Amino acid sequence: MAELHVGEYRFEHPAIQLRWAAATHEGARAMNEDSVFASFPVFLVADGMGGQASGDVASALAVESFRTLKGRALATVEGVEQSIERAFRAVRHEAAWHGAAGGTTLSGAVAVDVSGIAHWYVLNVGDSRTYLLDRGELQQVSVDHSVVQELVDAGAVERAAARTHPQRHVITRAIGAGEEHAPDSWLLPAERGQRLLVCSDGLSSELDDHEIAGLLRATPSPADAAASLVARALHAGGRDNVTVVVVDVDEVTGDWELEDTHRGGLDEDTRPTGMRR
Repeated sequence: MAELHVGEYRFEHPAIQLRWAAATHEGARAMNEDSVFASFPVFLVADGMGGQASGDVASALAVESFRTLKGRALATVEGVEQSIERAFRAVRHEAAWHGAAGGTTLSGAVAVDVSGIAHWYVLNVGDSRTYLLDRGELQQVSVDHSVVQELVDAGAVERAAARTHPQRHVITRAIGAGEEHAPDSWLLPAERGQRLLVCSDGLSSELDDHEIAGLLRATPSPADAAASLVARALHAGGRDNVTVVVVDVDEVTGDWELEDTHRGGLDEDTRPTGMRR
């Protein structure tokens, strides 16, 4: 497999300084139904439901619903919640208009202003995941909405066996498919040195948390980490689309003033770039 070349982006806001990169690959699938939005202050991954009509459209609509938050300012909690509502409406409208029951997961984090301090608003629907690497320890912040997770919670399946369980791809919540449920959400203080990983299950189904943590610890650059995670998942089998976003918090400053100068460079928001082998 040829090396994956991934661009790295940086943004300096008076409250927070970030670097990030995103990478995606269709894996062994005929098409890529994952979508990614990685533009300050929004970092999201959506995985269109396999076997459903218009899964790629559903995932694109979900992440695009957050475009109004893109810019040089931190988002607000209210703005994120409005974007979530737009995502549900957009996918529901698409299904009604075209008569197709496309659905998608959605997971990720948005940098928000809470009383002048930068926080992460983490959200999740389905089995895409958001992880936090903090002080060398990897924590899965999101909770999978899946049959296997329910079995793990009930003590019927060991967590180590969940990745190979025959029902590992059966999810219990999604945007635009079946009964609607509000996403899970968490509000976490942003801190210097944190690294966020947002990924579709094409990564987590091929690599366990120990492998993911080791690679994140060993790879300082977000771009190199994103490329290496995708490459490792493909080498492990790559049976599904695999998409990752890696975000590093370089600095956090409290009590910032709105009139401070905003400085920033290029950012990225994409449908899948279709990185090739």
